[in-house]
Amino acid sequence: MAELIKLPHNHGTCDQHVLHELPQESTIKAVSDAMKQLGDPSRLRIFWLLCHTEECVINIAAIMDMSSPAVSHHLRLLKNAGLIESERHGKEMYYRATKDELTQSLHHIIEEVGRISCPK
Repeated sequence: MAELIKLPHNHGTCDQHVLHELPQESTIKAVSDAMKQLGDPSRLRIFWLLCHTEECVINIAAIMDMSSPAVSHHLRLLKNAGLIESERHGKEMYYRATKDELTQSLHHIIEEVGRISCPK
């Protein structure tokens, strides 16, 4: 059995099971970092787009009506947060959402909260 966590004040309201299931700081940090990046409307739109397609900077800039340097900045932040990945095809770099569980969950949450449907 897991060790009982002694709290300074026992109000009888804290479930020990919850305390033992508390996520690790590293897990919470990864989720927090990802959500910070998606707090910017431009990055959120770019992320949503890349959940559905793979694109290069120039096309993303045209779709978003932004400059290529601005898009590159957003892509760098999304990539550093682990939400997107890139792959070189010839001279072009293409970007897409990663396929990990966190990214997929965030994608579904965005669509659910925004009542957005995935393209067919």
